[in-house]
Amino acid sequence: MIEQRAIGARIGAGERYGGALSCCVINVEARFREAYGAHRAAEGRALDEDSLFTLPYLTRGPHAKQWSVRARTFDAFVDRVLVPASQARGRPLRVLDLGAGNAWLSWRVARAGHDAVALDLRDDDADGLGAARPYAAEQHQRIMRVVGAFQALPVHDSFADMVVFNASLHYAVDLAVTLAEAWRVTMAGGRVVILDSPFYRRESDGDAMVVEKRRQARRQFGERADALMALPFIEYLTAPRLHAASTSLGVQWRRHRVRYPLWYELRPLAARVRGQRVPSRFDVWEGVVA
Repeated sequence: MIEQRAIGARIGAGERYGGALSCCVINVEARFREAYGAHRAAEGRALDEDSLFTLPYLTRGPHAKQWSVRARTFDAFVDRVLVPASQARGRPLRVLDLGAGNAWLSWRVARAGHDAVALDLRDDDADGLGAARPYAAEQHQRIMRVVGAFQALPVHDSFADMVVFNASLHYAVDLAVTLAEAWRVTMAGGRVVILDSPFYRRESDGDAMVVEKRRQARRQFGERADALMALPFIEYLTAPRLHAASTSLGVQWRRHRVRYPLWYELRPLAARVRGQRVPSRFDVWEGVVA
């Protein structure tokens, strides 16, 4: 069980992003949070309780294809990172789930006997922390939900055995600051893990994706486009970008390659045939905290 005193407001909202946020920028973040929740609801991301309890193995609905990819990532994470780390510790783990959304990963981790803190910027009922009520009710002693930001995690030093960026690290504004915070709250010998964030082999392909996204924003997001595109997220990663941002931490990253569905693995070939940029891929990235 997670003790409440282990969670607290470590610093004020005005000190996020290394102290660089003014009240104006905080308002931009609030508008993003509201617009993103509304956009996710419009996409049909809100799930009924039965569907919630199938995640990440959702097999029906408009997003089942995406979940088939995330399920493969999750299975690889469990088999290659979570289980070995727990065996090495000789006990259940405390896992900090960053960008938890509706907290499905925290729920899966809790069902496996670990303690989980689900942290997200959003607490709406679409697929924010508000949607995690069924999970929290079932695993009330093992799941805690916390609203917070990556750049100022509201937990004490060496809080967790494992920090998981759950399809979320590409929403960092400052990658080095975000990774340093993750290292701060991870115990020695613990893991920082990246799941389901887009990695490109070349910066040029990632930059091309960002250009495409901004060009299509008005058509894709409608009146919410300005709010959704206002914050300077990093949007994607490359291995050199990740290593450069974590040089001061002395970390060596290990990539666990995931075998995804055939249609996913064939995307680079399809892109080459069509003369398009090379797509990203996910995989599981693991760093060990010294």
